[in-house]
Formats: sequence, structure tokens, C-alpha cells
Amino acid sequence: MTIIENPFKSFWMGGFECTDQLNFYGNRVDLLNETVHFKLIHEDYELLKTLNINTVREGIRWSKVEYEPYQYDFSDVKKMILAGKACGIQQVWDICHFGYPDDLSPLHPHFTRRFVALCEAFAAFYNDIAPEQTLIVTPINEVSFISWLGGDAAATAPYCRHNGWEVKYGLMRAYIAGVKALKAFDPSIRIMTTEPLINVVPPLNATREQIDKARWEHELQYQSVDMLCGRICPELGGSPDCLDMLGFNFYYDNQWVAGSHQVLGWNDKHLDARMRSLSELMKEAHVRYDVPVVLTETSHPLEDRPLWIKMVADETSKLIQDGVPLWGVCYYPIIDRPDWDHLHHWHHSGIWDTDPSGDISVRILHEPSANALRKGQIQIEKMVENAGSNKFVYIRKNPEVVTAEQEASLV
Repeated sequence: MTIIENPFKSFWMGGFECTDQLNFYGNRVDLLNETVHFKLIHEDYELLKTLNINTVREGIRWSKVEYEPYQYDFSDVKKMILAGKACGIQQVWDICHFGYPDDLSPLHPHFTRRFVALCEAFAAFYNDIAPEQTLIVTPINEVSFISWLGGDAAATAPYCRHNGWEVKYGLMRAYIAGVKALKAFDPSIRIMTTEPLINVVPPLNATREQIDKARWEHELQYQSVDMLCGRICPELGGSPDCLDMLGFNFYYDNQWVAGSHQVLGWNDKHLDARMRSLSELMKEAHVRYDVPVVLTETSHPLEDRPLWIKMVADETSKLIQDGVPLWGVCYYPIIDRPDWDHLHHWHHSGIWDTDPSGDISVRILHEPSANALRKGQIQIEKMVENAGSNKFVYIRKNPEVVTAEQEASLV
């Protein structure tokens, strides 16, 4: 039996786009600067506080921090940490948010040792700057997605086709070793995964083969966390102790038909019978691993933002009412962001928009989204207050196994 305490300062969180990857065209992007968040971090944090958001997701930008192998410059990260302290904002840190140093990729023989060294250096640095604060980290963001993007779609390093498994294996080898190094340095460090939450369905009038294929593709979303927990690839050293909180990223296009990849419309007048609710998918993940869950990324572009926020609040209420330990929802990105392959195209999916044709340092509040968020906060606050232990602690009954009955319920 393990007691896990909720570490978050606020239930609703804000995420700032921080990818520093090489994009489809081989160009390094730095969205922390493209969005001007690094320059305006104090102002951005004060904006969030007007919406009672006191916890944020940030990233250290590995490609910038490690300027030479095993040589680190955390000066920008220090400025960010001090900004968080000054503004009373809790920061959750991505150590690797899609970007690696120029000389490195998950297929490189030195990848794991370099990542472990980075984890150790960051933990020591953080302890010097903020020893009073619990360090919460996501070692590598969205392993499932980035291993596909770089290993199968050839859209980022290492620009491969048909090597998604090899890239994923390399990332998870480093991830697990990094977690062990972090926990060895300070057992109080909290690990939060962030993986895509998806639903893959068979086509209409599907054959048995198509049904099995869809089920297999759906199960692939859990492969990275299964490796982290030691359920598969035990040679990597994964174990249940490597996982404290299970974060999932869920967007409007996260449900599709296997094969055609036709996206199921979440807001259609007549919903496709194959659609599954956010609460159902999150519950499935919680049952599988028996750890608290966090909706670590969610948003919607353009005019449907308020409708999406209402849906998220409604589904979140269902989860809390059903006793699922959902400990937070992160709107990501909270400030508008450009597309990393086409930096002139801005998504208009934040609570604050940007006018790319004007002064991008001006934050334009999207009032309908802000109002929907305020209503959702009130709705969830009432639910959380009535949830008792759900709000503060979770008793993990048996982190080693999922019963056959639980597994069967997921089919």
C-alpha cells in the first residue's frame, strides 16, 4: 500500500509551449522565445493569477541548456524559477520537451548517459535555487508521439521511417535511467508522465482483422508507460516506483478510425457511436495503472474553445464524482503558439491570443474562453470540495499488478 499526496497548488493549470526541437525542415525552433513567454514570464504569470491559476507547466530546453556535452548553462532556467517564486507560481518542469542537442538523438549510443547526466545536473541546480519546493518533473514529454514523429514520420530528429519502436525504446531506456537518477538524488522528486490519450476504432462494418488492428493500435498508447512500469521490456529496469502521476494529453482530434485515420467529430450533431468520452478514457488509464491522473494538455483552436472547456469541465466532474483521483487539468497552451513547422501560422487555441501581424508581445484575452474557464473552475471546485481524500491523497492498493478482471474490463 502506497499513499500518494496531491502536490499541486491549483487544480486548473496553465501550460506554456516550450518545444526546442528540430522541425520538419531541419530548423531548430524555440517556442519559449517565439511566444515571447521567456521575456514576459512575470507578466504572463500575473495574467494567470487573474484566473486563479497558480500551477504551470514549463520546460528547460535541453538543446539550449547543454551547450556542450556534459556542460550546462541553467541561467535562463534560473530566471524562470525566480519568476515563479516572485509571482507565487508553482512550476512543473519538462526536462525534454521534444528537443535534443544538435549532436544527439534517441538512437545515439550516448543518449542515455547524456540524459541521465542532465537529470542529475538539473536536480542539483534546482535544489540549490529552490530547496524548499518539491521538484515535479516530466522527464520526456509524449514519448509515444515523438517516437512516431521522429521514427516513422521523419519529421524531427532522427528523421527516420519504420524505426518508431527503436526510437521509443531508446527514449524509454533514457527515461527510466533518468527517473532512477532523480529518485536517487532526492526521493521526494515527483514523476509525472505526459502521454497522448487516444481512441482508435475500427471502420464501420469492420472485419475481424480490422477490429483486431484497431484494438492493437489503441493499446499502443500505453506501451511507453508499460515500459516505465516494467510490464514490458523488463531489461530496461522499469518498475511501478518510476511512476507517481499519470498525465495524459487530450485534444479534439485524438479519436480516429484505424487505417484511414479519419477523425471522429467530438461536437457533431449526431455523435459517432464509436466515440468514447474523455472521462471513460481517463478512467481506463487509471484502472490500468492505479495511480492518480492529470489531464496535462488540452485545448481547442478558434471559436469552439469555450465549448471544449465546458466539455472538459463536465467530464472532469464525472471523474471526480466517480472517485477517480484526478488531480489537475492543464490548459495547453495557455498563451497562443505558432506551428513549429510553419512559424507564421498561429493556432489561436490559448486563453490569450496573439496577433502575429502586429506586436506578438500583446496578450489578447479570448473572453468567451476565459468565461468558460471561470464557470468550469466553479463547477470543479464544488466537486473537489466534496471529494474528500480525492483532493489530497490517494492510497495505491497494489502497484505491481492489474487484475485479470480489470484487464478484461478494458476490452
